[in-house]
Amino acid sequence: MKLKSYFSETVEAAMELARKELGEEALLVHARPATPETRHLGGYEVVFGVNGPVNPQPSMAAAQEPASPDYMRQDLAEMKREIERLSKCLSGASMFAQPSKVESELCARLIASELDPMIAQAVARGASLEEFFEVDATLGRKGANRAVIALVGPPGVGKTTTLIKLAARYGLASRRPAQILTADVFRIAAADQLRALAAILGIGCDVVETPVALAQAIEEHRHKDYLFIDTPGLGRDDMEDGVDLARLIASHPEIDTHLVLSASMKPADMARVIERYEIFQPKKFLFTRIDETASFGAMINEASRRERPVSFLATGQQIPDDVEPASKERIAGLLGNPVVRSAGATA
Repeated sequence: MKLKSYFSETVEAAMELARKELGEEALLVHARPATPETRHLGGYEVVFGVNGPVNPQPSMAAAQEPASPDYMRQDLAEMKREIERLSKCLSGASMFAQPSKVESELCARLIASELDPMIAQAVARGASLEEFFEVDATLGRKGANRAVIALVGPPGVGKTTTLIKLAARYGLASRRPAQILTADVFRIAAADQLRALAAILGIGCDVVETPVALAQAIEEHRHKDYLFIDTPGLGRDDMEDGVDLARLIASHPEIDTHLVLSASMKPADMARVIERYEIFQPKKFLFTRIDETASFGAMINEASRRERPVSFLATGQQIPDDVEPASKERIAGLLGNPVVRSAGATA
């Protein structure tokens, strides 16, 4: 399959041009808002695939090719995910069919909420938004005798506060033995703050200064039903400092790792953070600051694109009230989505 990119102010315009140049058999592979570097070419980048040769010069912009085998493997893996996701979008209706006014208005509203244009189009034409992402609010690895939970993520997204909320909600409230372990020795007084909060809740808190110490602490507290692991917030220039910790967390068979992300992040920033934190191999996404944004599309985009479920949604500072298990109905409702067809949902 040959790929060709189009840049346009609307996805519909790019699709119309692709139909004229590539024919009706062209397959929409990917659609997303243009990056800041390519925004001058159009508001959206839309990629189409077609069997056979295509003009190597896209009509609105030159497609960029990966420069190394590693990038090629990543691109192929992402393309596979996008094609699988596209199959959900093609549930009956032609992607090239002329949308109705109602469909166009709904699609525009969803895109304004930063939802992937391809998903927005599918939803506007009758697909359920809930088909494009999963939720999983369980704590701990499946089949494990206890729950060992690690929260990882960039600075300032609320990992420590969220950790305390979860510890209070699932450890203290259930009256099951719990322990907090903090590996955040980078921030000044971070451990003291966490210790103070844990003391108020009556939950033990140990500071572990090295990955080896963390592994030992996990073993020492084997009798605890819940272990909550706080980690340092690593910025773009700090990731090398967390390599050993990431290696331990990614390889430990008991640790259930949640990547904590702010719902108010710009889509491009969120995607970059997720890429950086791949070294931790997070199993789920946990979104904070739900109350600080009105655009929730990026949450669904990344959960769909990365094929990882959303675990919890967090809002303010109240402990433990301001955290809730993620549900498809709740997330779809954040976008004001009128098409909700999952079992038990109200249409």
